[in-house]
Amino acid sequence: MEPKFPVLSVVVAAYNEEGNVPLLYDRLLALDWAALKLEPEFVFVDDHSQDKTPQVLASLAARDPRVKVLRFSKNFGSHKAFTAGLEHCTGVAAVILAADLQDPPETIPQLVAKWREGAKVVWAVREDREGESLATRLLSRLYYFLMRRMAEVRPPRKGADFLLLDRVVVAELRKAPEKHTSLLSLIQWMGFDQAEIVYTKAARHSGRSNWTLSKKLKLAVDSFVSFSYVPLRLASACGLLFAFSGFLYAAVIAVRAIALGSPVQGWSSLMCVLLIVSGVQLVILGILGEYLWRTFDEARGRPRYIVEKRINL
Repeated sequence: MEPKFPVLSVVVAAYNEEGNVPLLYDRLLALDWAALKLEPEFVFVDDHSQDKTPQVLASLAARDPRVKVLRFSKNFGSHKAFTAGLEHCTGVAAVILAADLQDPPETIPQLVAKWREGAKVVWAVREDREGESLATRLLSRLYYFLMRRMAEVRPPRKGADFLLLDRVVVAELRKAPEKHTSLLSLIQWMGFDQAEIVYTKAARHSGRSNWTLSKKLKLAVDSFVSFSYVPLRLASACGLLFAFSGFLYAAVIAVRAIALGSPVQGWSSLMCVLLIVSGVQLVILGILGEYLWRTFDEARGRPRYIVEKRINL
């Protein structure tokens, strides 16, 4: 049976969210889809959860054919989960959000309204963040500040990870083969007409966040390596600075030895210079290694994710 209205895909990434998925589904169903003149399609991507999330999703899919489920063979990360959902959705547009209920699904009508005004990408920008520590907020602000100053993209100042994409954007994303990248930064880099709405990011309804500091740091490194050449330029600048400093120091020592007869001395200063220069060299090698590793990993051609199970797909 053909749907009465065009289909809007809601792509949800879930990892150990057994307590949140049923409530999220109920809140999505409660939206006035008839007033939106859209038919919903719910694409849940289970990032290899270790709790009862797979059983909960299977139960939802059994009673509602609009619920479609992908389960990864291992934990690949939320950005890979969103990528998989976008590659399997069928709607004229797609909304992506996490299953933790921090992004209220009641905001979807506002996203749709901006989309119908002509925007191809509509960001839900965080005006406030409930239940977040000061350290988390400061680190988030620092990340977005550096991305806006040093990368080829300009994300919203307060950040956004809840958005709507037109099918034109989804089609272009499907062509992008990159594995180690930030999906959101890639969307910003692609361009298209982009708009924003503001909302308050809620505290988690239940469970514990799996968005750990190490995952955040990996995302930051992936973002800078994928969308900025500034780290390489800084490495070159450090090399020039230390080379110039070395020549200048050598000149000072030579002048003092010739003009003043001052002997060359300073075991402590020599060790300090040696340790500092060696440390900077290792940092530069690490920066080069990050770029080389990602180039090597892309060249191997391994899949970005592996789907273990599909339901209603």
